[in-house]
Amino acid sequence: MTRTSVSTHILDTSVGRPAQGVPVGLSVRSGADTPWAAHGASKTDEDGRCKDLPALPSGTTHAQLNFAVGGDFFPEVTVAFAVRPGEHYHVPLLLNPFGYSVYRGS
Repeated sequence: MTRTSVSTHILDTSVGRPAQGVPVGLSVRSGADTPWAAHGASKTDEDGRCKDLPALPSGTTHAQLNFAVGGDFFPEVTVAFAVRPGEHYHVPLLLNPFGYSVYRGS
């Protein structure tokens, strides 16, 4: 069976460049009523990507990415999403000083 995995990248849309060196935390839980558990951490590379987050444990139903972007208005961005076993989830963050958006990429 293919392991469930997560990757991400951050684009600073105010300058049209990848956001390098941003700390990213990965947390997981095995049900909507269970607490989040830290599962891994990384920093974005020179291309704004985190490719080295660990595969999700069996039984994970939700994952959460915490981006420590350090902005004046949004010092951090947290994105939680549901997961299915065996799928890959690429969750890009498009960031500017006064807003952000996320989507499920490929």
